[in-house]
Amino acid sequence: MKKIDLRSDTVTQPSEAMRRAMAIAEVGDDVYRDDPTVIRLEKYVAELLGFEAAIFTASGTQANLIALMSHCGRGDEYIVGQLAHTYRYEGGGAAVLGSIQPQPIEFEPDSTLSHAKIEEKIKPDDIHFARTRLLCLENTRNGKTLPVDYLQKTAVFAKEKKLRLHLDGARLFNAVVKQNVPIQDITRHFDSISLCLSKGLGAPVGSILCGAASFVEEARKWRKMVGGGMRQAGILAAAGMYALENNVERLADDHEHAKILTQGLAQFEQLAVERDPAQTNMVFFTTEADIAKQLADFLAENNILISPGKTTRLVTHLDVSREDVTYTLDKIGAFFSSRKM
Repeated sequence: MKKIDLRSDTVTQPSEAMRRAMAIAEVGDDVYRDDPTVIRLEKYVAELLGFEAAIFTASGTQANLIALMSHCGRGDEYIVGQLAHTYRYEGGGAAVLGSIQPQPIEFEPDSTLSHAKIEEKIKPDDIHFARTRLLCLENTRNGKTLPVDYLQKTAVFAKEKKLRLHLDGARLFNAVVKQNVPIQDITRHFDSISLCLSKGLGAPVGSILCGAASFVEEARKWRKMVGGGMRQAGILAAAGMYALENNVERLADDHEHAKILTQGLAQFEQLAVERDPAQTNMVFFTTEADIAKQLADFLAENNILISPGKTTRLVTHLDVSREDVTYTLDKIGAFFSSRKM
């Protein structure tokens, strides 16, 4: 029986068509910068997002790391959300490998960062302090889109404060599809953007980092240093091209499935379900710890995978159909019904 994996949108399997594209990809040596498929992918994404250049990386973590190291020098500082991926979930790479000091601040309920709180954390020009160089945002964060007008105001704010602005846009296309806006309405506000190909877009590996040509050249040096010279990477880049050409508009299906899942889960009084109009493909609920664990075990017995926790996240993606969502809700109902017996 099919496994329904709701743990993340990173678990997607490449389709047969994507595998064929990878199998026939024309390749070279990307370290020598002559892999034609990588070149095509980088040019395509740079033009799509409105930047001078782009670089293909092994992962989102690597893309964000080399972005931070290209924007900041040793002893510099970047301001970031307390629960942002670049700070909390990427191994502390900026500090460990880049000697860049993070200055985390709490997110607002809508996943924005308060300009007033950011301003409080910008260090004065004084020998006692790290130099505040960079502000990092994340879109989407926990599945929530950032308001487009907030991005515009933040770009103006960052320029006034002489901060560069980086976007961890791992799920950028989820935001574009959810808000139904041209992608450059979002991207034009940033100095650099990372974009993940292996989440909702469904490629097996890879991310892209975009920015000015000089910035990308600097990032290319850092990518080599951290082990990102992947040689015949066109095989992977072909999957990314296929994803961008075929899997963007269908993200709306994932958002609709998450909405159905949210509405269904809200019927169970044992679950406190987060409901937010900015949500894309993620659903969050809280319940008692033992109930969450027992529910996960019950669902696993019925070929449904979730990651239970204090807050449990369910993620829809291209391998989760509407029928899968209905089946999942039916099994959750069966679980709670069995507890009443």
